[in-house]
Amino acid sequence: MLSSINQQFQPALSYNAKPTLLTRFSAWTAGQEESRLLWLGISIAGHGCVLTPLTVIIVAFTGMNLVLFMTAMVAMTMSLIVNLAAMPAKITIPVLILSILIDIVVIISAFSFGSVI
Repeated sequence: MLSSINQQFQPALSYNAKPTLLTRFSAWTAGQEESRLLWLGISIAGHGCVLTPLTVIIVAFTGMNLVLFMTAMVAMTMSLIVNLAAMPAKITIPVLILSILIDIVVIISAFSFGSVI
């Protein structure tokens, strides 16, 4: 006796998922590929010539903590290496944002650990 079982699966609920913030940010960074040189300039000039020296000066004026100084240098080095390696903007922009956040944390830590002259 041969019999076949036919099952038809029909999902009970279907919805379109709203893209998450991380997905939208990733799509935006992928779309910034034609502006890669702009992000390179912002990273080198803005971060390397303004934010990092400002961070180092604040660390120096609040007691020159070596850990905070090296953390600021590593944050700049992260951004510099990614740009010199000609990585796509999808990688360069998050690394730049991470290094800026590290510099902000270093500045806050320098004010909380040290004493302003």
